[in-house]
Amino acid sequence: MGSNPTPSVQDPATDADPAVSRDGRVGGRPLRRGSDGGEGLGRLGRVATKLTNRVLDWRSRGASETFRGHRINVFRQDGEGVPVVLLHGFPSSSYDWKTLLDEVRDRPVLAFDFLGFGLSDKPRDHLYSLHWQADLTEELVRRHLPDQPVFIVAHDMGTSVTTELMARDIEGHLTFEIAGALLFNGSMVIDRASLTRTQKLLRSGIGPLAARLASRRVFDLEFGGLFSPDHPLTDEEADDQWSLICHNRGRSLNHRLIHYITERERLTDRWHGAISDWPGSLSLAWGELDPVATTAVLDAVIELRPGVPLNRLPTIGHYAQIEDPAAIAAALEQAIERSAA
Repeated sequence: MGSNPTPSVQDPATDADPAVSRDGRVGGRPLRRGSDGGEGLGRLGRVATKLTNRVLDWRSRGASETFRGHRINVFRQDGEGVPVVLLHGFPSSSYDWKTLLDEVRDRPVLAFDFLGFGLSDKPRDHLYSLHWQADLTEELVRRHLPDQPVFIVAHDMGTSVTTELMARDIEGHLTFEIAGALLFNGSMVIDRASLTRTQKLLRSGIGPLAARLASRRVFDLEFGGLFSPDHPLTDEEADDQWSLICHNRGRSLNHRLIHYITERERLTDRWHGAISDWPGSLSLAWGELDPVATTAVLDAVIELRPGVPLNRLPTIGHYAQIEDPAAIAAALEQAIERSAA
């Protein structure tokens, strides 16, 4: 399907968020098998869940690289035309794009798991800043797609990584050229979003406990609730996503990974300003049945950038790239055509 990057590529030193150090640091019994595919809880609330065969196949198509001492799972696909960089959301990973890749098999693509997600490293003492994830994005584009414009497609948390990249571009600090961007179903205007009960718990004082005690049953309920009635979460997809979240003890990190919402609050002026002022070609697609990044969020983004091109997806929920990858592929092709006009 595509070519894999060279494993264990080393990175140069780069600056991160000044509030975070360069490496991102700030200031039992045997597990028993459960009845739902290998999940079990030990004394410390740890979950043992094996990666599914589908996820193992996905892993075999990528490779591991190193950035600031951490392993990052990277997927590359060769093709013709402007390269596409795919930025995933919380709490999932680049695995979200697997069916979309079938729709854009002729295009060059770079996708990867942000630190703390999917098959990438999940350090326990890291402050998961979107500034750090934006630095990671810049470095991987430099390695794999040097000296050429790239088109960004971003979902959920990835939309705020993109607005940080756009802000850097406005400032003249970005190390690559953005040919255009397609953003969909991300709570970029956080005060208009409707957070899930789990998101609220993870941000609360009992966040660490809530993360440790998270169960497959609750995951199925809340993650499944992000999908539309016409395109429900399948059992296979739920198995895959849960195995990736639990991989390398990642489930108990969610109270740290949710830090991006605090950043959305703290950096509102910067990131909203990027939506309004970035001079490049920006497009939106939106699953209108999203219960979190609702149409109220969409309306707020349109207020920031009146006239922004928009593909409305009236029967789709939060995970449009999983529910209807052909619709996102069509929106992408239209957005790329606009950016080239």
